[in-house]
Amino acid sequence: MTYPPPAREEAPPGPRRFETVPPVAPAPPAANTYTVQKGDTLWSIAQRFLGDGQRWREIVDVNPGLEPAKLKVGQVIVLPPK
Repeated sequence: MTYPPPAREEAPPGPRRFETVPPVAPAPPAANTYTVQKGDTLWSIAQRFLGDGQRWREIVDVNPGLEPAKLKVGQVIVLPPK
């Protein structure tokens, strides 16, 4: 009894060409955020994370619509760079 020869895999027609992928721009650094806790004020947050309570206005500047007198526990705010 004779068996058929094993099937041969055919090579692709010609050399494979790989697409060139354009370089990916690095992602911008993630913004530092802070979740407001009970008893926080913008002054205390600025003091703790920016080193100067008087920088609280910078926090307002990077958070459009943020009302300093209406901070809510659980609210996430963006912190400016140190």
